[in-house]
Amino acid sequence: MKTLVTIFFIFFISFAAQAQENTAEVKVETAAKEIVTETAKENSVARLYRFKNSRIKKELSFKTKKSASKLA
Repeated sequence: MKTLVTIFFIFFISFAAQAQENTAEVKVETAAKEIVTETAKENSVARLYRFKNSRIKKELSFKTKKSASKLA
């Protein structure tokens, strides 16, 4: 019984909300503005290596604490 009353109440509220008159739509005036974009030329620095794959060799030749030689 409680569920039927709740469903009836929800339907009543929804139909009452739809039955109300809609207000006239307010038209908004749009203003056209020009957008000026500045193009900036970016200069990136590139390293030039004398030998091919020197960057790869540098990163592969890393040393860890365990690779250091120990005195006996």
